[in-house]
Amino acid sequence: MNKIEDQKKAALQAVSNSSSIEELEALKIQYIGKEGIFKLILRDLGGLPPEQKREVGATANSATQAVTNAIILQKGALEAEHLTKRLERERVDLSLPSATRPKGGVHPTMQVMDEMIAIFADMGFEVAEGPDIEDDFHNFTALNFPEKHPAREMHDTFFFHPNEGGVRKLLRTHTSPVQIRTMISGKPPFRLIVPGRVFRNNSDQTHTPMFHQIEGLVIDKTIHMGHLKWVFDTFIARFFETDKVITQFRPHHFPFTEPSAEMDVRYTRNGNELKIGDGDKWMEILGSGMVHPNVLTACGIDPNEYQGFAFGMGVDRLAMLKYGVPDLRDMFAADTRWLNHYGFSGFSAPNSVSGLS
Repeated sequence: MNKIEDQKKAALQAVSNSSSIEELEALKIQYIGKEGIFKLILRDLGGLPPEQKREVGATANSATQAVTNAIILQKGALEAEHLTKRLERERVDLSLPSATRPKGGVHPTMQVMDEMIAIFADMGFEVAEGPDIEDDFHNFTALNFPEKHPAREMHDTFFFHPNEGGVRKLLRTHTSPVQIRTMISGKPPFRLIVPGRVFRNNSDQTHTPMFHQIEGLVIDKTIHMGHLKWVFDTFIARFFETDKVITQFRPHHFPFTEPSAEMDVRYTRNGNELKIGDGDKWMEILGSGMVHPNVLTACGIDPNEYQGFAFGMGVDRLAMLKYGVPDLRDMFAADTRWLNHYGFSGFSAPNSVSGLS
């Protein structure tokens, strides 16, 4: 009995004097662990008389519980002390100047693409995406391009070397293949836009080999050119943030639409400032038209039941027009000074509530 009391006092004293969690864990193992002092005492009770066994067992259990409670209290005190020291050590003086944040901004192309997606989303369009590397069927054949069309030649399109079967993959020249894939895999009606990178073998002040497009597609049973014009007028008014929009259609030719038209908007320019709706000049904005029946047929859609319109516009060129960028090639020159001047804050995502630009 005296031995148990002595071990209890020694354990409580050691726990009280412990100064770290590690030291406390070692004491826990020493006294109340599976091979601890009090466990060994309880294990040896078998050789004692019944009356003495009950008394020694009760004393040992009481000592074990006392040491356990002391360890719990000491552990809480040590953790609180550790936290207090850490808070004192890691304290931040909010009155000091903040650290310099990394510089950066959203590229005008990505800003304008987000603006356009926000506008079309408000009109009920959903976003569709597809691969940059395409095959001849999705990029040309299904879009009603004739076999000898100039766009199929090397001087217009980036082709890969033929594979073992003689098939040549290519870098898509427009995002229209995504429309084809969507129509083949789904069922009408469709109302979608397709933003993405496209590739053409051309480079000058207003053209680059890689640029960005947004194309749109609407397929339903009662779609006509009036819907097409309303979508464009609404888009231009919201994109350039003006109520005064004057547009015109000019007849054109695209293999995948019939009839086809390019759309111009009236504008005036004063230096780098572009004003939509005023002046006597016309600027081409996009190409469009009613989807050709051959395209619908290639996608498994009955042209006698469904019809619709498609359109496409260059994102980079619209960024130039809206924000006064003089040379398209500068947008891909990787010049941080240029981006610091034309870039946008990453904290202001375009939306119809707080504004686009």
